[in-house]
Amino acid sequence: MPELPEVQALVDFLAERTAGLAITKVEIASFNVLKTFDPPPQALEGSPVDSVTRHGKFLDVDADGTHLIFHLARAGWLRWSEKLPTTVVRPGKSPIALRVRLSDGSGFDLTEAGTKKSLAAYLVRSPADVPGIARLGPDPLGDAFTRAEFGRLLQGRRTQIKGLLRDQEVIAGVGNAYSDEILHVAKISPFAIAGSLAPDVVDRLYAALRDTLAGAVRAASGKPAAELKDAKRAGMRVHGRTGQTCPECGDLVREVSFADTSLQYCATCQTGGKPLADRRMSRLLK
Repeated sequence: MPELPEVQALVDFLAERTAGLAITKVEIASFNVLKTFDPPPQALEGSPVDSVTRHGKFLDVDADGTHLIFHLARAGWLRWSEKLPTTVVRPGKSPIALRVRLSDGSGFDLTEAGTKKSLAAYLVRSPADVPGIARLGPDPLGDAFTRAEFGRLLQGRRTQIKGLLRDQEVIAGVGNAYSDEILHVAKISPFAIAGSLAPDVVDRLYAALRDTLAGAVRAASGKPAAELKDAKRAGMRVHGRTGQTCPECGDLVREVSFADTSLQYCATCQTGGKPLADRRMSRLLK
């Protein structure tokens, strides 16, 4: 799933390539992808692209006041083409869910792999009309996201810090991968209770959150959309690296598995050398 750094890179990529262009057509190839009905896709035809921005993990293409907003979810992606084929995309014939054609013949497809479809697109007059955006917490790279503000977000929270970092209504843009990375940099257990963290630990976590995301944004900046997934994987310290060596201490990276996801961590760096319980693996070993 693309998170804040990759989404920001896609925003920059699209903004550069759509500057001075207009949308000529939006083709819907999946009946489930478009979550709104007013305005219709035809409202974008002939509209100049004014800006491309980000709200958490949502991408927002503003075309003369009508916003095409999309969330790539777990298996969605954006595929750019300097010259789109002239044939109309047909429902069910490819992984393409939505196609946007631009006035110079270029454009992009929103694609989704697999059978579990959660890619979502919205056509709205205001980003606030998208429920997921209206509920978003603060952007962790925004100027208003201070150490004091972060501390207030943690106060009284009895949830595990891993889950809190991923909660889009608390902090916008962080997902499974970067929450693993942030907690490894901060040397905090993913199971630590958010509201119980000591002030110096919150200091470390705040610095790790901002530095990790800012570094990932810099690393992704300027890369074509087609290269962002591989670049993200290559830049991970612990996420997706179960059984490999921790770059910090040399211990093995460990994993905790859940029903449909997993987390990675270093016991030496984050949990005082004690492995975390992996209930799914424990059941398999019985």
